[in-house]
Amino acid sequence: MKPELKRQLSLFDSIMIVAGIVVGSGIFLTTGIMAESLPSVAWILLAWVVGGLITLCGGLVYAELGASLPEAGGQYVYLREAYGTLVAFLSGWVIFLVYMCGGIAMLAVAFSEYFGTLAPGFSNSNTLFSILGFNVSAGQLLSLVLVVLFSFFNYIGVLFGKGVQNLLSLIKIIAIVAFILFGLWASQGNALDLSLSTDGLSFGSLVAKFGAVLLLVFWAFDGWNNVNFVAGEIKKPAVNVPRALIISISLISLVYILINIVYFKALPIEEIIGVVTIADSVSTVLFGSIATTLLTIAILIAIASSLNGSVLVGARVYYAMARDGVFFKKMGKVHPKFKTPAYSIVIQCIWSGVLVFMGNVEQLFTYMIFPAIIFWVITAFSVFILRRKRPELSRPYKTWGYPLTPLIFIFACLGLLINTVFESPLESIAGLGITLLGIPVYWYWKNRS
Repeated sequence: MKPELKRQLSLFDSIMIVAGIVVGSGIFLTTGIMAESLPSVAWILLAWVVGGLITLCGGLVYAELGASLPEAGGQYVYLREAYGTLVAFLSGWVIFLVYMCGGIAMLAVAFSEYFGTLAPGFSNSNTLFSILGFNVSAGQLLSLVLVVLFSFFNYIGVLFGKGVQNLLSLIKIIAIVAFILFGLWASQGNALDLSLSTDGLSFGSLVAKFGAVLLLVFWAFDGWNNVNFVAGEIKKPAVNVPRALIISISLISLVYILINIVYFKALPIEEIIGVVTIADSVSTVLFGSIATTLLTIAILIAIASSLNGSVLVGARVYYAMARDGVFFKKMGKVHPKFKTPAYSIVIQCIWSGVLVFMGNVEQLFTYMIFPAIIFWVITAFSVFILRRKRPELSRPYKTWGYPLTPLIFIFACLGLLINTVFESPLESIAGLGITLLGIPVYWYWKNRS
């Protein structure tokens, strides 16, 4: 009998996966960039509220899909059942080629960059040697070690991988809660200006700028649906998948809003505009340089938690693809001892390691924002299709507010797509092109199988 994946993840484990993946470096970097587009406390806070609500609408939709189709692969499975294997493969192709493996590489590089502020010898600008015309830095080697290390943790068992995830996520949550509580207590200098002033902006300009800000909010929430990738290993998925999504998205939204309130109470909006390392600046103002060092350590833990969670969930998508005969056959096998998709984890590790040394992985990752939102839209729409196409499918949880909830999510994402096309046309075309390159790859695997 062939070994299969086992249901070993509890509700707590699932919540820690979402919190660990989502709360990475985004919340510590985005507010200053938002203020460049829309220098208004009220509008930025409104963007976090709206972004959280839209994400929650998406979570409610994915909750129904995850409860009714609790299999490894998540979004890939829902698209396969609603539209067929080609659309599902293109989603998995994007996830493997850039979205997940590129995200893993970016997190590893971000870790080394932050670590370089504490130990300059590990900086990405510190070149150690050159090979085949490529300069290799200490930071890149550290990034590669991290990818391999966390891949090893998740290779040797779900229990070990989730243990690492739970520990890192708990430390991160404690640190963030402490930052919020002490920050609210210490930052009494600035009164929040909650007037929705437009500063003479036309309605069209306001919508475009708010859309750009909202896109950054979505980036900070990115990964909220990744727990569905491991639905095949969650205990009592009919109950725990919806609960994990709803609880984690709600709590993360609250945390993000409170962190931004700390930012705005500590510094006036004029001193926030354009500041990328906003959390460092606020921490220095409130607590001094020692606390800034502690915050950097907390950010390192946050990134490590997101990295481990991404390694854990990502491999399940390629595993599902391989089981359908549209990817490397061995990636669909489960390790007989560890009960993990071992080959899938190894291939993910290798490709993520390659992307670490590309140097411009951040730019490559920006190309994937456009197709990622497209797949969110068509996945949300699959709720309507599957209710018609497969009425016999067990639905232990049905989307609250249906059909309004999925429509809100779909139209909000469509608005972001339109805004992205106008704001970043080249990146949008490039992302779409990379996605369409998957079509001949799909036919190759289909013919081979």
